[in-house]
Amino acid sequence: MHSSYSLGIDFGTSGVRAIALDTTGQIQAESRVSLAVQQPTAWQTALYAVLEQLPLSIRQGTRSIAVNGTSSTVLLCDRHGQPLTEPLLYNDGRGIAGMEQVQTIAPPSHTVLSATSSLAKLFWWAQQFGDMRSLANASKPYFLHQADWLGFLLHGQLGISDYHNALKLGYDVGELHYPDWLDWEALPFQVPVVKEPGAGIAPVTAAIAAQFGFPPDGWVCAGTTDSIAAFLASGVQTPGEAVTSLGSTLVLKLLSTTRVDNADYGIYSHRLGDGWLVGGASNTGGAVLQRFFTNAELHRLSEQIQKRRLGDRSQPLCLLSTHPTRRTLPHQRSHPATLHGTSPKRSSGIFILPTGWHGAN
Repeated sequence: MHSSYSLGIDFGTSGVRAIALDTTGQIQAESRVSLAVQQPTAWQTALYAVLEQLPLSIRQGTRSIAVNGTSSTVLLCDRHGQPLTEPLLYNDGRGIAGMEQVQTIAPPSHTVLSATSSLAKLFWWAQQFGDMRSLANASKPYFLHQADWLGFLLHGQLGISDYHNALKLGYDVGELHYPDWLDWEALPFQVPVVKEPGAGIAPVTAAIAAQFGFPPDGWVCAGTTDSIAAFLASGVQTPGEAVTSLGSTLVLKLLSTTRVDNADYGIYSHRLGDGWLVGGASNTGGAVLQRFFTNAELHRLSEQIQKRRLGDRSQPLCLLSTHPTRRTLPHQRSHPATLHGTSPKRSSGIFILPTGWHGAN
């Protein structure tokens, strides 16, 4: 009889990490690999590598899996899940060419009114490629986020996202549906069905179960973005508390009972249970240090940072549920094992994540 584990997988800008927790929330295994290039084939190789590194006994006892990825990192796939294009990363500004269309349909100060939003990138692709059905086996290509596609590799259900990743695609996280001002029928892409983060999607495929030794009833759950995973890792539970995550970029999240959205100031809100994560992100962060220091120097200097443990508030970095149909969130939490991933280091109130791991979310 195997023990029961939950597995969180964190995709960042320079590496991938996986952590397995038992039902008490204790870390039982972890693995990581570097990510030299941001390409779907590299993502898949890294995903399989971190899974393979985990002990077989852990994999055999895994009951739930979730993946987080960088927000607004998107790609196009055919109906079989094969990528048709190179991905557009979280900080890719080519969506500026689609902003006139976005501004025409989106409400004032909406979150999608940014050149790096998923919706702006969708319109840019529509301009560049037009009707791509000839490339996508006579059907509309699927427009997916990084975490959507990685989850598909595990559960085999194409075209499913979560409402954290879908926020910048225009998904209405207040009403929990796509808004009426988005006419998907007029666009040449299929957009994902959206689920609550942590909700069960499907069991792992038979091929994945056989390759890695996962039980056939191990579920893959809807994921989240990497900066929200970082927020959950902090253990914050009280409205008014905030977390600043410093990785490649700088991200601020504040737990609130009130939703605040204003694209003019770069402020937007993610839904989190019955509350909101209010904040924003900057494309200036730890990555700038690589212009002034070598990787060896950064490693040596990082070791000199005073490390303070989070104690009982420490939670690993990745959102998932210990059961595919039961979720709890920070201010609703009844059991510490419901929020999983990799614990960040903390210094002077700022959670410091390895340089290059996190995008603007």
